Amino acid sequence: MNNVKIEMNANKNNITFARGAISSFLVNLPLTINFLNEIKTVISEAVTNAIVHGYNSNENEKVFLEFDLNNDVLTIIVKDNGIGIENIEKAKEPLFSTKLQEDRAGLGFTIMEVFSDSMEVISELNKGTTIICKKKMIFVEDDE
Repeated sequence: MNNVKIEMNANKNNITFARGAISSFLVNLPLTINFLNEIKTVISEAVTNAIVHGYNSNENEKVFLEFDLNNDVLTIIVKDNGIGIENIEKAKEPLFSTKLQEDRAGLGFTIMEVFSDSMEVISELNKGTTIICKKKMIFVEDDE
């Protein structure tokens, strides 16, 4: 079991940091490249949503990350204390975005769901959103 918690500013440059943080958290495990790429994509989408949608790109706010490894299951939690989501089911629909004027594709939740074994979205208006994604580890098989 291993657990890491990170608090960071809602700065778009920290999306890359979050990808690096999850990679570093998992670096000593013999995971497949596909698994690592999928996990980095999940974290990118979740952090982007927190910054762009939760905080309207206000860099003074905080995004909270938690990585938890328990047995062979990785749990990623991304939390913001932003505006919240009025209708979670609507927000999860492919191509839905509150930022269409900013050329947002509206695929963040779809991508997170595809690359996770489970995804839970907890949100309350004016209090924030928490995204919890779980994925069973996929290890490189030793053919030798």
